[in-house]
Amino acid sequence: MFYRPEDGHGLPRNPFNAIVAPRPIGWISTRATWGDNLAPYSFFNAVAYVPPQVMFASNGLKDTVEAARESGVFCVNVVGAGDAAAMNATSAPLARGTDEFAHAGVARAECDTIPCPRVAGAPASLECRVARIVPMAGRDNIVVFGEVTGVHLRDDCLVDGRFDVTRFRPLARLGYMDYAAVAEIFAMRRPGEA
Repeated sequence: MFYRPEDGHGLPRNPFNAIVAPRPIGWISTRATWGDNLAPYSFFNAVAYVPPQVMFASNGLKDTVEAARESGVFCVNVVGAGDAAAMNATSAPLARGTDEFAHAGVARAECDTIPCPRVAGAPASLECRVARIVPMAGRDNIVVFGEVTGVHLRDDCLVDGRFDVTRFRPLARLGYMDYAAVAEIFAMRRPGEA
């Protein structure tokens, strides 16, 4: 099968998200004049190592983007398999000002380097200052880039000096309504690496 996106795919559901998978989920927390916000974004990833930088993309102008623009900060919280239901609950289309932390029963804590909440029990949280907000082609497609200013690692996820994802099984987004939890891990050295 071949199709051009502008012509449509003719399938019952768009396969694009299933092709670009699995995608990590950035559970983005923000604070704005209208309150705290928590929402999952599967168009999320790390984009630079030094200094550490991340991005998330929003399909539509949502409260998270507007709050990041207003405050200049956001926090990325890593989602483990055990938080799948709470993460999903925070994706509900709630009215502005509704506290998603409270709505989903998620405990919050304050960040250390930015004025923003974070998910208290997250395996890891990345405190970020907005570096750039970039409009993309299409209606209200926006990418938010942030520089990481603080990193929280849950103590039980540190094993022998390494951040061990087997302790929480990261949740990833696939296509359609499908998710995956990382269950199998293997190591490979790059050619020429010691």
